[in-house]
Amino acid sequence: MKQLKHYLMLLTVLASIILAPLTAFANSSAASSTPASSTSTATPATDDSLQKIKQKGVLVVGTSAGYPPFEFTTKKDGKTEYVGFEMSLARQLAKDLGVKLEIKNMDFDSLLVALESHKIDVAIAGINITPEREKSVDFSKTYHKGTKYFLIHKQDKDKYKDYMDFKGKTVGTENGAMEYAMIKKYIPDVHEKGLAKWSSLVIALQAHKLDGVLMDSATAKAFAQNNSDLYAFNSHMKVTSDGVAVALPKGANSLKAAVNKTVDKVNQEDLINKKWLPEAAKYMQTSQKTNTVASYWTFFVKGVKYTLLITVLAVIVGFLIGVLFALMRLSDNKLLHGIAICYIEFIRGTPMLVQIMFVYFGIGAIIQSMPALVAGIIAVAINSGAYVAEIIRSGIQSLPLGQTEAARSLGMTKQQTFRYIIMPQALKNIWPALGNEFITLLKDSSLVSTIGVTELMYQTQLVQADTYKGVLPLFITMMIYFFLTFTLTRILNHFEKKFKHA
Repeated sequence: MKQLKHYLMLLTVLASIILAPLTAFANSSAASSTPASSTSTATPATDDSLQKIKQKGVLVVGTSAGYPPFEFTTKKDGKTEYVGFEMSLARQLAKDLGVKLEIKNMDFDSLLVALESHKIDVAIAGINITPEREKSVDFSKTYHKGTKYFLIHKQDKDKYKDYMDFKGKTVGTENGAMEYAMIKKYIPDVHEKGLAKWSSLVIALQAHKLDGVLMDSATAKAFAQNNSDLYAFNSHMKVTSDGVAVALPKGANSLKAAVNKTVDKVNQEDLINKKWLPEAAKYMQTSQKTNTVASYWTFFVKGVKYTLLITVLAVIVGFLIGVLFALMRLSDNKLLHGIAICYIEFIRGTPMLVQIMFVYFGIGAIIQSMPALVAGIIAVAINSGAYVAEIIRSGIQSLPLGQTEAARSLGMTKQQTFRYIIMPQALKNIWPALGNEFITLLKDSSLVSTIGVTELMYQTQLVQADTYKGVLPLFITMMIYFFLTFTLTRILNHFEKKFKHA
């Protein structure tokens, strides 16, 4: 019983150490950005969705930038700016509501999940109305209807004339997009390929991994105009969707009514065709002339900062979790031993990407003030903790039992034996394995880009979308990661030599 009390006390102390800085960071982030905690987890009988947005003073719009001219990024004063006719619509909507606008950029197939979990207020990302989507979310009135075009290599323009020419070929589109179902429906024996970003699909097309990419006519023309090697043509597929609209949470009727007022105004004044599409075209022309990959160095620097921040905090928290669960697994107490085994086996048996999504969208639906950065750090740290726990356990068990017996015979307590005899020797033995885990953690931090954390991989995707270049930004990112891991390896090797000397 006394031993159980010691472990419970240790668990309480470590939990406070782990959660205190993250909670403080979450609160400060929420205070400085958006008080998202005011968003309800369920729509009550008396709908107050519009009132809550006005109370917090911010409209959080989810999008998937990289879909010109709908939404894409450009560089302004070294910073990312979201442009395109749908981003103009988002600004108009925020203006009509009398609130500020906050844009959250994420993968397209995560938008409706973010909407259902109330991480965003509305989603504006070229989302077509479909019966399947209407089961999960509500839609505003339609503001755009377009035909579907294929984007292909210019040298293949005599080879492909309509969708039937892609029989048995590999055709790509964005994950979760309506075009994915259209490919399977209309083209026989097709090999469909879904990726998270349109820019990634264009890169795959340029690398001859795809025979064509199906997308909206406006977007296909935009990519073709900005790349002389590509060609866009009408697919002649019948579009059954009612068109593109703003996606809203189910039952948010007051917000839907306000959005429809803005959409009616936009349609009546034809703002998209008369004003916003020409503005988007100017941004694309300016970007094509002036934006080289080298001019985006500030994006890469920002990505490195967030990557290092995530890695450092995750390493610290993950190490503390690892020590705790290693001791719990080595404990004679069956309850603590069982909890440790369940945690380690579950975390090691599920992908980190799934864990990141669960923490952000699952736990984040309960703790709605949790920023994406904090969710990413927590998920990465929890994942690392399971592996560190096993590394530490193996290090402790590798020591001869006589070490403990000798220390106890000299009058040392269990805590003193562990602190001064066992742990220093175990750390010396497991240092190479811990070093490998830290390096892996540095690279795996790129997965948090899926929930919109602006780390290095996220920034790389922005550069790809803005410059219409795919391979060069990836090469630069590879070299940056290599430099970071190489430097970290040298540091770890320096301490390893010191351990050996000691």
